[in-house]
Amino acid sequence: MPDLLIELFSEEIPARMQAQAADGLKKLVTDALVERGLLYEGAKAFVTPRRLALAVHGLPGRQADQREEKKGPRVGAPEGAIAGFLKSAGLASLDQASVQSDPKKGDFYVAVVEKPGRPTPEVIADIIPAIIRGFPWPKSMRWGSGSLRWVRPLHSIVATFGAEGDEPEVVRFEVDGIVSSNVTYGHRFLAPAPITVKRLDDWMAKLEAAKVVVDRDRRKDIILNDAKDLALANGLELVEDEGLLDEVAGLVEWPVVLMGAFEERFLDIPDEVIRATIRANQKCFVLKNPATGRLANRFLLISNLVASDGGAAIVAGNERVIRARLSDAKFFWDTDRVNGLAKNFSKFEHITFHEKLGSQAERIERIRRLAVEIAPKVGAEPALAEEAALYAKADLLTEVVGEFPELQGLMGRYYAQGENLPPEVAAACEEHYKPQGPGDRVPTAPVSIAVALADKIDTLVGFWAIDEKPTGSKDPYALRRAALGVIRIVLENGLRVRLRNLFTQGFEYHYHRHGGSEDMRNYFGAGTAPNEKSFGTLDDLLSFFADRLKVHLREHGARHDLVDAVFALEGQDDLFLLVERMTALARFLETEDGKTLLAGYRRAVNILRIEEKKDGRAFAGPTNAALLKEPAEERLADAIEQVKRRVATAVAAEDFETAMTALADLRGPVDAFFDAVTVNDQDPALRENRLKLLDEIRAATRGIADFDRIGG
Repeated sequence: MPDLLIELFSEEIPARMQAQAADGLKKLVTDALVERGLLYEGAKAFVTPRRLALAVHGLPGRQADQREEKKGPRVGAPEGAIAGFLKSAGLASLDQASVQSDPKKGDFYVAVVEKPGRPTPEVIADIIPAIIRGFPWPKSMRWGSGSLRWVRPLHSIVATFGAEGDEPEVVRFEVDGIVSSNVTYGHRFLAPAPITVKRLDDWMAKLEAAKVVVDRDRRKDIILNDAKDLALANGLELVEDEGLLDEVAGLVEWPVVLMGAFEERFLDIPDEVIRATIRANQKCFVLKNPATGRLANRFLLISNLVASDGGAAIVAGNERVIRARLSDAKFFWDTDRVNGLAKNFSKFEHITFHEKLGSQAERIERIRRLAVEIAPKVGAEPALAEEAALYAKADLLTEVVGEFPELQGLMGRYYAQGENLPPEVAAACEEHYKPQGPGDRVPTAPVSIAVALADKIDTLVGFWAIDEKPTGSKDPYALRRAALGVIRIVLENGLRVRLRNLFTQGFEYHYHRHGGSEDMRNYFGAGTAPNEKSFGTLDDLLSFFADRLKVHLREHGARHDLVDAVFALEGQDDLFLLVERMTALARFLETEDGKTLLAGYRRAVNILRIEEKKDGRAFAGPTNAALLKEPAEERLADAIEQVKRRVATAVAAEDFETAMTALADLRGPVDAFFDAVTVNDQDPALRENRLKLLDEIRAATRGIADFDRIGG
């Protein structure tokens, strides 16, 4: 079956746009083909800095013929209706229509419209120009006197269609004066002459001969493997960087790896600063000395051509730029160390964190107070937590972080170490930002934990207080990430902290600090402490945490309904204990006792709901022992009392496995009750007492979880 090849040849496409553009071209073209009845066997997109291409395999040579029956008006219908029918069906007269009979509706006209399929090249010639004109580039431009908008000036279009073994035809169309053809161009410098191409394999082979590797993944493999080999040949190791690899693969069509060097004196700068400098300014890879584990004074650059001098001039040019950039970095590093972190404290008073939440200095003070509160709960020394909270944000105003914001925290650690601050304080300067994503590690040092929790809780409480919550897909202050960070820190460190208490403390600090005082008074009211409105917001924040916890646990295979069931109980804000209870409940519900008890519980609750709705009132225990007439209901009442006591004792001891074992003892009495006892007895007193007994089953299970919320 024939194949389609499309290539859009232009000036350099920004590397950041290339992958999305390739996916977009593939989707737009294949969707349009399928919409027109042209099914295909496979498609692959290609992108280089100067071309965007697509190959579609296994297309039919033409569309299938279409035959459609178009139902018209009844025989004898008004002339206007008949005229409209003839026009819509494309008929000259009723002689071209047939008459069909319907037992209920009578005779009516039917037109058979046959539409022959068009040759595939004609369909493609209609599709591609519209896609090119409306292509969704993030940014585009116009050039010359034309009206076409494209990411960069578009020079030529290849469009061929044909089966293997045949000479493919050129799909003829025109876009803003650019006429499609079978001619493309090779490497800008190494092989700029025009090249006539046929199908995909021919196109790829001829471009490779013209120094263009069209497959992005293959360019990445070439760069990575050649970089590793060159590093190994010099006794060094490549510091791999997937993001940089993606970027440089979009900057070259014929990758050539070259090595450059810089002066050893720059190795006094932290490795991360060297790497950020070389990466950001020259898109070069850094190398590590395996003997020391530190960076070597070498780097790898990716050239887009094979130079006649072996790349000496290219390397020398990059070395000049990198030397200048590293000189700046060293100046920043030396200046910051001379100034010291404490010099930045007073500057935060003049920097606004948020117009409704005060300055950065006021935020740091809130974090300090919260860290001191949290420290004993996580095994940290309060004085160290306080000092760490004061220094944690100080590197934000350093020269290095101003140049490379991605190094915030890490530079704080380096500067704190250089000032001989306690190791716990230095570690917290870096680690209090963590975790910054699902794959990031969580802090484990107690002081780091205290400051990290304080930082995230202050952020959450503050933005909740001013009603700047996440909505839908919008989360401009990364509050979901902050909540997930708190959850992971607590769970992965096995911490026993009460969120409600910490959030309440956070609200109070926001209220009592004068930062944004008018907004806080407007929010909390005129009193001296948070009022009922703030506690409603506190419940809303806890609910938000429950949702984040469900997402987190679901990603680890847990059932979200069990999180709901446990979180629904009053006072469940100890995340570690909540997960322990939920895990024990999940194991219990997998047993035969658990499944049977859950079924019995649902039967009891369903009966209760029906009868409560019928009577218009609730039936709440306790039961009247004198009205327990049947042995089965007596045994169930006794079992419930015993189970409630045993569950309460076990839960108080945080022994959830024992609590589940106690709960399992309800299975037999519940089953026996439903087998032997009629709940809706004719005696109203017996009926009410038995309905209360059903409510007692619900009360017994509430010691563990809200079974109403358990699905499945």
